[in-house]
Amino acid sequence: MQVFRGVRAPGLAPACALTIGNFDGVHRGHQAMLALLVSEARHRGLPPTVLSFEPHPRDFFAARSGRPEQAPTRIAPLRDKLAELARCGVEQAVVLRFDERLAALEPQAFVDQVLRAGLGARYVLVGDDFRFGARRAGDYAFLDAAGERAGFDVARMMSYEVHGLRVSSSAVRSALAAGDMALAARLLGRPYAISGRVQHGRKLGRQLGESAAGRADGFRTLNLRFPHARPAAQGIFVVRVHGLGARPLPGVASLGVRPTVEDAGRVLLETHLLDWPAELGPEGGYGRTVSVELLHHLHEERRYPDLAALQAGIAADVAAARVWWAVQPPG
Repeated sequence: MQVFRGVRAPGLAPACALTIGNFDGVHRGHQAMLALLVSEARHRGLPPTVLSFEPHPRDFFAARSGRPEQAPTRIAPLRDKLAELARCGVEQAVVLRFDERLAALEPQAFVDQVLRAGLGARYVLVGDDFRFGARRAGDYAFLDAAGERAGFDVARMMSYEVHGLRVSSSAVRSALAAGDMALAARLLGRPYAISGRVQHGRKLGRQLGESAAGRADGFRTLNLRFPHARPAAQGIFVVRVHGLGARPLPGVASLGVRPTVEDAGRVLLETHLLDWPAELGPEGGYGRTVSVELLHHLHEERRYPDLAALQAGIAADVAAARVWWAVQPPG
């Protein structure tokens, strides 16, 4: 899949079959829409294309109003969203910066400048609650009429449900906020996961583990940066890690701001493998791209009174993760 920053980018196809949205999480409703898009695109001989936005428009408006807490929590970083779009058969992803200029664009101007002149849309697929343009004044009826005048087809896909529950990014966020990882997986069609390149940290886990377990590796962690201040999931999780060998590895992870040792507000996913692979060596994880599946929520982040209490808390989490893995069915 090719990724373009902005319309009229070099290499962008002159015409496309298009869908528009934020696609946070790329859940089963998104997947059904993308399957329809890919089918229509192949029928028409056009590249299936997604138009998305960064930051999320609600992030932009919340920041502009001085109320960042009103922005939605983020399910997935951009890299994970793009990877899921590619897996769904999307050939082009266009990421537009959502800023004052785009927020002020009237619906007809959006059709003329972005859809027609910028992307050469010949087919546009949207959801049943689609709104666009300044003040969200454009809707499906407006787009359908504009498409008829401009010469492109417009289609609408209705809501997708799983066991009577409407699948949406909001529903996924609610499941993750509640720590219901099984429900989140049903809505997503896969376990909830975060991927990224392993970074160097403060090596605090090793120091804590050395005194707690008498081991040289201690509570060694794989550190991934979550690039948004408000992740949809937070807390301590039983996890499974892909990307460090031929098979996934069990572990326990903390996703959050580490309130006991740091108050900088940055969000980290710190994963401790229950059994560190000897073939990796002591520094073998750094620089690797891994995917961490969050399978079971143990508890929320805790602020411990001191490092000794933190050390005991980590040991208890590791023990709880081992118990959880021990009762899972084979495979």
